[in-house]
Amino acid sequence: MITRRIAAASMTILMMTSLTLHAEERIKVLIIDGQNNHNWKATTPVMVRGFGDGKMFDVDVTTSPPRGQDMSGFAPDFAQYDAVVSNYNGDSWSPKTQQALIDYVNNGGGLVIVHAADNSFPNWKEYNEMIGLGGWGGRSEKSGPYVYFKDGSIVRDESKGPGGSHGPQHPFQVIIRDANHPITNGMPLAWMHAKDELYDSLRGPAVNMRVLATAFSPKSGRHEPMMMTIQYGDGRVFHTPMGHSDLSMKCVGFINTLQRGTEWAATGKVTAPIEQDFPSDNDVSIRDY
Repeated sequence: MITRRIAAASMTILMMTSLTLHAEERIKVLIIDGQNNHNWKATTPVMVRGFGDGKMFDVDVTTSPPRGQDMSGFAPDFAQYDAVVSNYNGDSWSPKTQQALIDYVNNGGGLVIVHAADNSFPNWKEYNEMIGLGGWGGRSEKSGPYVYFKDGSIVRDESKGPGGSHGPQHPFQVIIRDANHPITNGMPLAWMHAKDELYDSLRGPAVNMRVLATAFSPKSGRHEPMMMTIQYGDGRVFHTPMGHSDLSMKCVGFINTLQRGTEWAATGKVTAPIEQDFPSDNDVSIRDY
């Protein structure tokens, strides 16, 4: 296991801006990567850069052993962080590490689930409760209902069938369904997300889950959840199925929601502003990283 500190903003920026938090007030974030069926070597640096744009985060990255190797020594010290961001989809963790994450979130830690991290650990009961919805890995009606938006309300569909699907990558419009939550408060009610995999047919326990935004899937013919929060014990979880590639993560909408979702998971409030270059209802906005 390799853990490394990544400067989330340059010293020049820190010295020049009066908005930067004092060191003791900055939010400590741990990103977990190392295994994924997506290119984590390309996406983790984009998330680190995005957190740097927020000027309120200190970011470490911990990288697991490669797939198929001994995972017994993979034991991140979750308790040292205000929020843990998972960019991980791979081999099971040891029972000790699994219990450490359960205890961390249950006791008030923040957890952020990004894209394929909701494919992980289909047989880990507590993880599936933490993330609300997941896909692939043999998930089925036994995992919980499909959840989607239809006719003005959230539907919990108990139909039989596999969990997890998507069509070809494409830009799509995100629709805010709950504008009163701190994460989405003040956000445009419709905005264009960059080319991405639009996950559909996710299913899971969906307990204590709040759907903040959806997007219409041409594949499923339904409005699928794109931003969710879950309360797990005393902890807060922010889950976004967006973020397939470094390109989709360079979308200002993704970056800004990642900042705001992580701040909320860590503190229960949001002070990160809506960015001036946030996407409009018709136009994608990409950061030139």
